[in-house]
Amino acid sequence: MTIRVLLADDQALLRSAFRVLVDSEPDMEVVGEASDGAEAVRLTKQERADVVLMDIRMPGTDGLAATRMISADPSLAHVRVVILTTFEVDDYVVQSLRAGASGFLGKGSEPDELLSAIRVAAGGEALLSPVATKGLIARFLANDDGADDDRDPARSERLATLTVREREVLVQVAGGHSNDEIAERLEVSPLTVKTHVNRAMAKLGARDRAQLVVIAYESGLVRPRVE
Repeated sequence: MTIRVLLADDQALLRSAFRVLVDSEPDMEVVGEASDGAEAVRLTKQERADVVLMDIRMPGTDGLAATRMISADPSLAHVRVVILTTFEVDDYVVQSLRAGASGFLGKGSEPDELLSAIRVAAGGEALLSPVATKGLIARFLANDDGADDDRDPARSERLATLTVREREVLVQVAGGHSNDEIAERLEVSPLTVKTHVNRAMAKLGARDRAQLVVIAYESGLVRPRVE
């Protein structure tokens, strides 16, 4: 199955470079290019994109607003948004994760990292850039002065619907661990871990593993380590 990729960035030269890279892979293709968020949302629907590489800072409707629109549209539930950023630490990135993005990637990443990120996002099996993303969430979501206003009390209540094992798995997911790593830690099979992850996502209303990490921090189930 070919992964349909949409490029959303206001820099035409950067879009061209990404297009050449993506189209060089046999399992993916660029189905459209957008120079602002509104166009990105429109083309995501029109071209039936699977993954959107989304820049944050664009004129008019920015990447953050576009991510929220895509995530809020039930007809686009299958779409995964990967935030492209020049900054490794950026409050907008965390807001995007809250809005429904699957993760983020620095614009200075190696080509192989970008291609891998697209495949990971399309598969929904792992959080992109787990160490860095976890650090961002810890820095801006947990114990942040402005975070309390954005927290959803209902999510904390829904944690009570998880089984003990599902909560254990959720903690491990928030730690950036893969299914195989979690399976080894909990001494179960990777398939069992995947089942627990899927059930936790369904109960908590999470689109993917990135959202599980956000929920784990926002609910207080997992707290950042103080360095």
